[in-house]
Amino acid sequence: MRARVLPVALVAVLVTGCTGSSADEPEASAPASEDSARTAAPAEPLTLLPGGDAVDLALGVSGALFESAPVVVTAREDDRPGLLLAASAAVGLGVPLLVEGSDDALSDELDRLGAGTVLAVGEADGGAAGDGPDVIRVPATPTAVAEATDLSLAEADPVPDDGALDAVAGLDRDEPAALVPDGEEPADGDDVDRVPSVRPGEARGETVVLVGDGDEAVGAVATARAAGAQVVVLEAADPRASEAARAALSDAGTGSVIALGAELAAEEGLNWKLETAASGTELPGGGQLLFPGKMLVALYGHPGTASLGVMGEQPVEAAVQRAREHAAWYEPLAGGRAVVPAFEIITTVASEFPGADGNYSAEADIEVIRPWVEAAEEAGLYVVLDLQPGRTDFVTQAERYRSLLELPHVGLALDPEWRLAPDQVHLTQIGSVGVEEVNRVVAWLADLTREARLPQKLLVLHQFRLDMLPGRELLDTSRDELAVLVHADGQGSQGDKQATWRALHQEAPPVWWGWKNFYDEDAPMLTPEQTMEQVRPAPDLVSYQ
Repeated sequence: MRARVLPVALVAVLVTGCTGSSADEPEASAPASEDSARTAAPAEPLTLLPGGDAVDLALGVSGALFESAPVVVTAREDDRPGLLLAASAAVGLGVPLLVEGSDDALSDELDRLGAGTVLAVGEADGGAAGDGPDVIRVPATPTAVAEATDLSLAEADPVPDDGALDAVAGLDRDEPAALVPDGEEPADGDDVDRVPSVRPGEARGETVVLVGDGDEAVGAVATARAAGAQVVVLEAADPRASEAARAALSDAGTGSVIALGAELAAEEGLNWKLETAASGTELPGGGQLLFPGKMLVALYGHPGTASLGVMGEQPVEAAVQRAREHAAWYEPLAGGRAVVPAFEIITTVASEFPGADGNYSAEADIEVIRPWVEAAEEAGLYVVLDLQPGRTDFVTQAERYRSLLELPHVGLALDPEWRLAPDQVHLTQIGSVGVEEVNRVVAWLADLTREARLPQKLLVLHQFRLDMLPGRELLDTSRDELAVLVHADGQGSQGDKQATWRALHQEAPPVWWGWKNFYDEDAPMLTPEQTMEQVRPAPDLVSYQ
């Protein structure tokens, strides 16, 4: 289902400096007393904080989410025990954690925040001198930090070497854990001074902070959690790939996003990817990306026409069940991928006659196709609309079915075998399509997908001869809105089919791959087990005709 999109188009504010809020007039919390932190929500829907290192990232998040803080925590990036416990303290107190590195930048941020006290944990020195804030230094032990902050941090929570970011992102302002490096036994520590009592500012749960993996963001993430913002650690820079990101972004209360780190700031199309993730719309089988997490198993054909493929051999309800049965064969063979049943519907059928429009292609009425598309949606099937355009072009035919292609579970297939030159006719010549026309389809379909904030859409290119797609090396595979797949749909002996498969892979652009099994024309047709064992690399789409 489609849940929502962010309230306005995402406008990115790129914050490259170390201090200061990213918003001109941020939404602020209620007036704070002298012992309260004061938080602010970014005014723009998207704030980019590329940072340069741990120091810049922590300063950037402090500037984006805090207007003032009477107490600030500091730590050194290379002091792992100190950094982890400083994160525990900062989140528990509800105040920023700044990473020491640049004395001038640290001093400027302490001045902006109006900090009267700095809690320097572990090897940190607080960076203050002269008339600056009071500095309370504490060793990196849970008992010392608990004594200094009056937080309940007596029990240590070991953090593995590669788990710091996730551990800090999971800290709770109400019940912070005492994070310590796994395998280290913290000492009790000496008596320490206590920081002044401080009340956290308003929790900024309407702000989602997205961060890529990397310990350089630990301080920044601690500051975000101290402000009460949601934090999602991404495995990849594309937020569509993260279930946690999609859930956070599609929540009705989410109003702004902070993208943290150079990898996210450099992600091509981050704005529309965030808006797509926020839509809450998912593909059959879940998620918003097709591959590599999914495998499609499709029935090929035309409604009500058995001669064109197995899909049309039975009514739609029986075809749905048959597609599910075919997909079930592959579930134990798919290597952990979600196996999704599918229909590939021949939507425009190559004709031996020119027809009224002279294009040698019979375009099915959209209302003939729609019941199959709707039944597939209800049953959790993916649908691919296959075009055999004759003497017209693929974009012209695809446009006829725009309303179906605007559905999240519907992709598009191009069948060059049936794309004719002006003087060609079907069954006399095997057609072909130049890469320029294919790339026009890529642009058209990708734009449609982006504009409608749809999950990634499948574009299938049928091919069983190299000359069917001349110029294929120039195929545009840069549009992340699409998963482009070359479908080897030759028939006959398995030796010939394997030779075709190998030839198609030679110097191929970066695409996904499909294989077709023919019930009547293959000699013999491979079983599901043979398909997955003998067809290498293993296909992402297997169709049956």
